Amino acid sequence: MAALLRAVPRWRGPAAWGRPCHGLWCCSEQDPSRWVASRPPTMKETPSGTETEKFQMVYRFDAIRAFGFLSRLKVAQTALTVVALPPGFYWYSQGLMTLNSLCLMGGVAGFAFAMLCWMSHFFRRLVGILYVNESGTMLQVAHLTFWGWRQDTYCPVADVIPLTETRDRPQEVFIRIQQYSGKQTFYLTLRYGRILDRERFTRVFGMLDVPK
Repeated sequence: MAALLRAVPRWRGPAAWGRPCHGLWCCSEQDPSRWVASRPPTMKETPSGTETEKFQMVYRFDAIRAFGFLSRLKVAQTALTVVALPPGFYWYSQGLMTLNSLCLMGGVAGFAFAMLCWMSHFFRRLVGILYVNESGTMLQVAHLTFWGWRQDTYCPVADVIPLTETRDRPQEVFIRIQQYSGKQTFYLTLRYGRILDRERFTRVFGMLDVPK
C-alpha cells in the first residue's frame, strides 16, 4: 500500500479537488462551478444547525481518485471471476473442463473476493478530504464507498479524539481518526496528504509536528 502511495503522491489529475455540490471529487481551478465528474457524492444527512454554514477545506489527499478507480476496477474484476464460475461448472459437467481447471477457477474467484473485502475495508476508511464548518464544531470527512464512489460523513469535533492523545505518530504512513463514541474510524496520511488550513486542522486534531 505504501508503494502505491509513493507512485501517486502528487498526482492531481486534470483538476484540483473541491467541495462537492454537483460532482464527485473535483472542480475546475479556473471555474469552481464547473464540476469534472458527473456522479454526485453519497452524503449522509447534514447535522442540524450547520445547513447555512460553509465548510472550509482543511486537508486533502490527491491520490484518493486513483484509489477510487482501483476500487471500482477491483469490483469489476471480482464480478467477472465470479460470473465465470457457472459456465465453468457447466463445462465440467459436459466433460469440456478438467477438475483441476475448475478448482483453479474457484480458487481465483475466492482469492479475488477475499482481496476485494480487504481492500474495500481499507479504502472505505481512507480520507480524501476534510472540511470544518465556520464555527469549528463539525468535521466533514470525504471518503470512499464500497463501489469506489465518494461519501461524506459528519463527525462532531467534540467527539473526535485529538491525534496528540493517540499513540499514532504523524510520521507514520497512516494515522487514525478516532471518536470518543467509538463510531467509525478513518485513516489519514499526513506524509502524502496536504494540510491546507493548519489553524483549523490544529483546532480539531491538536498541535502536530508535521512539515509545512
